Amino acid sequence: MEFLIALNLSFFLAIILTLVVKKIALKLKIVDQPDKERKIHKKPIPLLGGIAIFLSFFIILSYFSFFTDFIIRDYIAAKHIIGIIIASLIIIFGGFLDDKYNLKPGQQIIFPIIAILIIIACGIGIDHIRNPFGGTIRFDQMHLVLFEWRGIPYKLTLLADLFTMIWLLGMTYTTKLLDGLDGLVSGISLIGCLIIFGISISERVNQPNVALIALILSGAFLGFLIFNWHPAKIFLGEGGSLFAGFIIGVLAILSGSKVATTLLIMGIPILDVAWTIIRRLREGKNPFKFSDRKHLHFRLLDLGLSQEKAVLFLYLLTALFGSLALFLQTFGKLIALFILGLVMVIIIISLLILYKRKAVKL
Repeated sequence: MEFLIALNLSFFLAIILTLVVKKIALKLKIVDQPDKERKIHKKPIPLLGGIAIFLSFFIILSYFSFFTDFIIRDYIAAKHIIGIIIASLIIIFGGFLDDKYNLKPGQQIIFPIIAILIIIACGIGIDHIRNPFGGTIRFDQMHLVLFEWRGIPYKLTLLADLFTMIWLLGMTYTTKLLDGLDGLVSGISLIGCLIIFGISISERVNQPNVALIALILSGAFLGFLIFNWHPAKIFLGEGGSLFAGFIIGVLAILSGSKVATTLLIMGIPILDVAWTIIRRLREGKNPFKFSDRKHLHFRLLDLGLSQEKAVLFLYLLTALFGSLALFLQTFGKLIALFILGLVMVIIIISLLILYKRKAVKL
């Protein structure tokens, strides 16, 4: 019953807050102006949608964390929830400043880094991953105790903290660079949260508190998606696009360092971003500063698909490979990741061939 209540509360609160945030963004004139290249909408669209998602998530998460015993138990402590809330707030605040003042890339990245350091300081991190060939690979063998408080040692684990930093930074910028079509990031994030919920609630994993957090987040993304679906009435903004990947990365850690699982869920966006970064480096361009229309979703549009069909196609791939994580063990997930990579290569080659044929016809 608590799952259903949490989902509905988060969903309806996100709807209300999205309408409120939309009015505020218009009043403050924080809107995204079309440029007919990457920004293909026809009129200015209000930003700051990530604020509505965060507030809905924050309010419902706080209630179930501090006024019930559904979340803070087992290995999830109050400090973890407080850390997630503060770190998310910093992500959203940095995004607000970026939407308002158009920060430089060097200034933008400060906020995700601070947020990730807070997550690590609150004890959320990846100290091991499962070896697909058996056993585990541990990152917490080398550590330095900084201080003790109430008998609890606070320590620096260099490899684990570095791996956590790279993981969360990569997830955060994956959704930022992916945010190009109406409903794309919010919908893929929704699918990702629902799959994490399904895995966490299964008998094999049995993490109902993580499942509840994932479901609260699902409701927030779903309530926002109503207004973000094409033609969008409001955009995520920088804060929302960063928050989406960041919080899914954190959920993956809370659910037992399920890196392979999350890679399957976010596989297509991650591979698309990786391909974009490699291509931009080969072209001598800044992979994070320069924006273009060569992402997978833009190429689908150029080939004649509508925004709705392109987004639904990417939803389908995300749901298909993400759902495999519900049934596969670690080695099976490795095989699925290999197949996913092959699918991405086939898609890219097919698109290049279609592009050349289209160019010849033109």
